[in-house]
Amino acid sequence: MAEPRAVDSVQGSADPSLVLLTVEETARRLRIGRTTCFRLVRAGEIESVTVGRLRRVPVDAVPAYVAKLRHRPAEAA
Repeated sequence: MAEPRAVDSVQGSADPSLVLLTVEETARRLRIGRTTCFRLVRAGEIESVTVGRLRRVPVDAVPAYVAKLRHRPAEAA
């Protein structure tokens, strides 16, 4: 019997050969809501491209967005 494979908790069972992600897949990787992710894509905070009528997020846009967040000055509460 085959042993179950360990799954990366952040990327789920993501295929490492993927170049473009759906907005839903991006939201899962960032662990944010789908609606929030669509809002960030629409605002240009997360880079995206159009393929026909589809909206896709390049895989490298996810760590780029996180890096941008890390270097953003803290907002006053």
